[in-house]
Amino acid sequence: MERKQEDGIRCVEKSSPEYPEKLKNYKDMPERLYVKGRLPENDRPSAAIVGARMCSPYGRIQAFHYAKALSGAGVQIISGLAWGIDSEGHKGALEGGTPTFAVLGNGTDVCYPRRNQELYQRILRKQGGIFSEYPPGTQPRKYFFPARNRIISALSDLVLVVEAKEKSGSLITAQWALEQGKAVFALPGPVNEALSQGCHRLIYDGAGIALSPEILLQELGLNCKKKIKSPQKNELGLASDLNLVYSCLDLRPKSRDYLSQETGLPPEKTAGILMELEIMDLVREIGRHYYIRSRT
Repeated sequence: MERKQEDGIRCVEKSSPEYPEKLKNYKDMPERLYVKGRLPENDRPSAAIVGARMCSPYGRIQAFHYAKALSGAGVQIISGLAWGIDSEGHKGALEGGTPTFAVLGNGTDVCYPRRNQELYQRILRKQGGIFSEYPPGTQPRKYFFPARNRIISALSDLVLVVEAKEKSGSLITAQWALEQGKAVFALPGPVNEALSQGCHRLIYDGAGIALSPEILLQELGLNCKKKIKSPQKNELGLASDLNLVYSCLDLRPKSRDYLSQETGLPPEKTAGILMELEIMDLVREIGRHYYIRSRT
């Protein structure tokens, strides 16, 4: 049964044919959903991308990159519209072309955080959906978010955690996924970073290591027609000194001093090479004298 609501929101009862089949497989799923836009397609693969709100540039880039690659292969991205990793997951999915879906810990008509209003609208414009088990007008409460995580994981065929502290809401999503028999993957990061501790704990406990989007696509039974990889230095045709600096860079920020020490080049020469690589659009400065590759 479906009941119409204001603001384009409809109430989808558990008895409705529109109610997601994947949710019917588990206990303690909501009796109704309040939906704006569409619900995920039952016969299309889905992946949740979740992680820290206060994430690093590395985490943002990777969440966007993985979401775009999965979405480009036809995978529906499910997340929670939170600031940080969730937002980057939705944005990457929008670039990939497959609709993305946000499960909220408040009423469907309430965009939280408010600064995600444009993203909220983009998801709807691109044939995705926003939905919640909470009635319209319900304001966010801290204890609503752990509960909504069970819906995110239940709708997904696998869960990818991108950056999480040891005590993180994202780990609640991973725990729900494990209890529901879903595959859980975690993105590795620097061992000395607090934002990597949750992911490394998951990997230690047996989660899959998300070394590339292709690994996730294989888990979903999909083939990636176009191999996703970073350009190799011999493919770029760079001069030897430029190669030397470029090969030390990845998607984790590296300081100019670190690059000088790593390559053995004088600081002035390293600075000049970085400037050349920036002009070639191969590297990007993301903070004062901190650099990452701009290609993935």
